[in-house]
Amino acid sequence: MATRTAFTGTRYAKSHEYLTAEGNGIARVGISDYAQKALGDLVFVELPAAGAKKKRGDGFAVVESVKSVSDVYAPAGLEVLETNKALTADPTLLNKDPEGKGWIAKVRLTNLDEFDNLLDAAAYKKHCAEEDAHHH
Repeated sequence: MATRTAFTGTRYAKSHEYLTAEGNGIARVGISDYAQKALGDLVFVELPAAGAKKKRGDGFAVVESVKSVSDVYAPAGLEVLETNKALTADPTLLNKDPEGKGWIAKVRLTNLDEFDNLLDAAAYKKHCAEEDAHHH
């Protein structure tokens, strides 16, 4: 049997979403600090519906900033348990605290191996630096 890493901490997708493990296959999903900086000031968030089931890479939510509209993708297969209603009232929480109070949804992961396959913080930081290098 393949050894799997403990389901703890935060993992990142190359498309700049994060999953923060809360235990028992439950995690919070949102956009990374890097993503919110790239997007600029957020003015609107379209939250997913509770109960929605998504596969990895499916469109999950939509964030609208002063300069663009971007899809947020499911970083792993998941089922939406609840969404962060505070974002409807104050989308700037995504800018102020994207990996804390600005979470988008609480989800149940349908395949914990997908969590293992995401980038850890160090690998994600490296990925962002490479992206920056390509953009300049």
